[in-house]
Amino acid sequence: MNWFDFTLKLKGFPIEEAKVHLDKIQAIPEENYADYIEAKKQEILEFHLQHNSFYKNLVIDKKIEKWEDLPILTKKDLQQPLQDRLSEGYSTKNVYINKTSGSSGHPFVFAKDKFSHALTWSVIFNRFGWFGLDFNSSFQARFYGIPLDKFGYYKERLKDKMATRYRFPIFNLNDEKLKGFLAEFYKKKFNYINGYTSSIELFAKYLRKKNIILKDVCPTLKVCIVTSEMLFPETKKLLENQFGIPVVNEYGASELDLLAFQNPKDEWVLNNESLYIEVVNKNNQPLPYGSEGKIIVTSLYNKAHPFIRYELGDLGVISEKSTAKHQFLQKLTGRTNDVAKLPSGKIVPGLTFYYVTKSIIEDGSEVKEFVIKQKEKDTFEITYVSSEEISAEKENEIKASIEKYLEKGLTLQLNRVDVLKRKKSGKLKQFESLI
Repeated sequence: MNWFDFTLKLKGFPIEEAKVHLDKIQAIPEENYADYIEAKKQEILEFHLQHNSFYKNLVIDKKIEKWEDLPILTKKDLQQPLQDRLSEGYSTKNVYINKTSGSSGHPFVFAKDKFSHALTWSVIFNRFGWFGLDFNSSFQARFYGIPLDKFGYYKERLKDKMATRYRFPIFNLNDEKLKGFLAEFYKKKFNYINGYTSSIELFAKYLRKKNIILKDVCPTLKVCIVTSEMLFPETKKLLENQFGIPVVNEYGASELDLLAFQNPKDEWVLNNESLYIEVVNKNNQPLPYGSEGKIIVTSLYNKAHPFIRYELGDLGVISEKSTAKHQFLQKLTGRTNDVAKLPSGKIVPGLTFYYVTKSIIEDGSEVKEFVIKQKEKDTFEITYVSSEEISAEKENEIKASIEKYLEKGLTLQLNRVDVLKRKKSGKLKQFESLI
């Protein structure tokens, strides 16, 4: 029995109808695809202008002559009661409701109408199918967080069983725990790995230390799909070497859809079936392909709740080789609020610190993972997990690297811990500015 599809139907999500609709979208020829996008943009805009008082109030005093005149919807705008944001005909009883993780600093509750949510799952099914995976039958090794209260824990375990997956809790990832993880791969016929990048990276480092290739242990493995955290090129190489399978980068947002997914050609394909994705500058003006800016997303099908020109909080670049039907994310450079402001006035993406430090701090050392916090304009703290303190020589190398790529005169504090504190979801925030 197709348990995953059955569970969606049981909850009222018309998954079969959504699959058929996605097939129709994907069958639209390239020469007609721009017209499809324009028609859906106008349709969803007109719907919310007519049936959603929350959205009408956002645009009521604005002069709107073209799409680009529409206001940018921010997470802060959405931090008000959900009932006040729902469209006519929708209530908390007939929509899908969830909440964002709060990684942007602005958590909120959101809603999607049931067809829109079913279409989200249809897109996910389609992308995973590129690698021969089926949610109804493929067995997932899931590296995610899990509720720690008794009711939440067993509820999630039951959901995992229904969804053909086995969960590896990631709040404590010492060698003893990772040894237990590995034991499950000897016993179970997993088809793929899915979860947070940092946790899966720790497992790969454990395998490297033990000189083990996971595919040799579990020959049924096909692919590893990482999500929610940055995937650096050297991390991808490590995972592919130790797992012996392709590593795919997924990019999504719970309140929207799957935004981008790497295909077998290693291209990061954008979802422009159910979404319209723009890149804009600091003045919210659209940028051409190849330019870096803020990622702005419109949900083309969610009638229950408006997500029109919604600022996701990420920075990225859409590739110049993109067309109306086939769009590619060239790179994702981090969150708009994760920037470091330096004493000189220079502003750099916070992950620059993480990136320039990563190769040095992990090269030939026992460091498993680390995070960086900006405490003052000139003061940065590196908190790391290791069996031993970082040597003075290694610390000097890190300082030299930061001076080279950023600027001189910065203060660096090193703090060794046994376990890094993760969010309730299990995510690890790799850079954070406290100023």
